[in-house]
Amino acid sequence: GNFPPNWSEWNGKYRDTVRDYWRGQHATLAELASRLTGSSDLYFKDTRAPSASINFVTAHDGFTLKDLVSYNNKHNEANGEENRDGETHNRSWNCGVEGPTNAAAVRALRARQQRNFLATLLLSQGVPMILGGDEIGRTQRGNNNAYCQDNELSWFDWEQVDEELLDFTSKLIALRREHPVFRRQRWFFGQPIRGTVDIGWCRPDGSEMSDEDWSTGYARAVGVFLNGTALLGRDPRGQRIHDDSFLVLLNAHHGPLQWTLPKQWGTRWEVAVDTNASTEHEPRLVRKSLIVAGRSLVLLRKLEE
Repeated sequence: GNFPPNWSEWNGKYRDTVRDYWRGQHATLAELASRLTGSSDLYFKDTRAPSASINFVTAHDGFTLKDLVSYNNKHNEANGEENRDGETHNRSWNCGVEGPTNAAAVRALRARQQRNFLATLLLSQGVPMILGGDEIGRTQRGNNNAYCQDNELSWFDWEQVDEELLDFTSKLIALRREHPVFRRQRWFFGQPIRGTVDIGWCRPDGSEMSDEDWSTGYARAVGVFLNGTALLGRDPRGQRIHDDSFLVLLNAHHGPLQWTLPKQWGTRWEVAVDTNASTEHEPRLVRKSLIVAGRSLVLLRKLEE
């Protein structure tokens, strides 16, 4: 938050908050809400737009996305400095086993966590930055400081491409490009605008979030309603921008949640993204409630009443 107006910058607080949320840290909901909506606490005061925030989860310096969900600790022994180089506090979680494993449950959880990070990144306001190789499951075997490794440790292994993850990422990027509600030109106000609200927040029981809910340390689930009919921007021809409305449900609990959908925002929804599903399924209609699996994200698109 230190660059002047007209500049964008890497948002390290976004990285830290999203990593902490999906690894199940306490008291992350309030800051997560700020990061999902463009980090107005960092950029609004100096008149910058949401595009000032370059959102990222991983970068060239540090763990790759696959390693972020596979290692609790750095493994930089190959660098020749007795594992003393590189960042020690990575906010990573190995999902129960350090490094490679054949355990099916751990591998499935790691795959879901990668999808969670990518979905969160591409559905957040601001400018998403994806580390090259994360979309195909690239690993550096736990090395988070591989600048000195010009070998198989840091190269792309094109024979080990995660095709399902690549397909999932491609569809997310297409979704973001198609819908301007995920890349707003102006900040949210969270209040009535021309008889509508631009954004809303809900608990799994369907009620709107209260001030007390945001400060509940153990809470790890929240829903955010993005109103596509309340966009204030205009297209290159000067026409008002309109879009579909969406409801993003995030559940970082270890177990599933029965989620009651808020009636005030819609009564007919279609599942657009479900990070618990590794492959694409037929569109699913949802009306009153649905199960959101543990440690997963669901994106619902509002249908005409």
